[in-house]
Amino acid sequence: MSEKQTIRQGYDELAETYASRRSVDERELRILTTFLNSLLEPHRILDAGCGQGTPVLSRLCKEATAIGLDFSQEQLRIAADTVPTARLVHGDMMTLPFRDDVFDAITAYDSLIHLPLSDYQTAIEEFSRVLCPGGRVLLSEAPEEFERTNSNWLDSNVEMRWSMAGAQATRTQLQNAGFTVVNEWDAPDRDDGDDPKPPFFAARLVA
Repeated sequence: MSEKQTIRQGYDELAETYASRRSVDERELRILTTFLNSLLEPHRILDAGCGQGTPVLSRLCKEATAIGLDFSQEQLRIAADTVPTARLVHGDMMTLPFRDDVFDAITAYDSLIHLPLSDYQTAIEEFSRVLCPGGRVLLSEAPEEFERTNSNWLDSNVEMRWSMAGAQATRTQLQNAGFTVVNEWDAPDRDDGDDPKPPFFAARLVA
C-alpha cells in the first residue's frame, strides 16, 4: 500500500475518533485570526486538508465563502455536519480540482505534513496556481525535517505517517513557487509531556 493510501485509510477508518480528539488550540486560532485580519476583503478561501471542519474551516466560513478540500471521504462526511455552510470537495493537494486564480487565500493546517517530502514543492506550486495575484497562504510545518510512522495511531492498531520538510525548506519552497514570506510564528517551547506545537508561515503570492 502506498504512503498516500495508508494515510487516507487511516483517516477514513478513524474519522470519528480523530474528530472527537481534535482539540481547539488557542494559539492556532490566534494565528488564524491574525492571518484573516491581514486579508483585504477575501471572497473565497480554501482550507486544504480541512478534515472534519473544525476549528479552521468553521472559522473561515465567518469571513468569506469557504471551500474545504480533503482526500478522506469520511472526514468530509463529518465536515458536512459540522460546517454545513461550507462547500466541500473531495480531492488531492497535488492536483487541486480548481481553475487558476480562483482563491484569495489558502490555509493548510496539519495537512502538508502528510505528504511525502518529494511532493511538497508540487503542492505549494498548486497553491500558487489557484491563488489570485497577491493571494495569501497560511501553513503549518515543523522546525526541522522529520519523518515518523505510528503503527498504533490513536490507540487503534491503525497506521499513520508524517513527513515534515522543516522551516528552512518550507521558506525555500514557498519562494520557488512565487511567494514571499510575510509572517512567521515560531514553535513555542514545550513542557514535558506536551504535544509539540508547529511553526506557521504566512506568505503572499508575488509572481
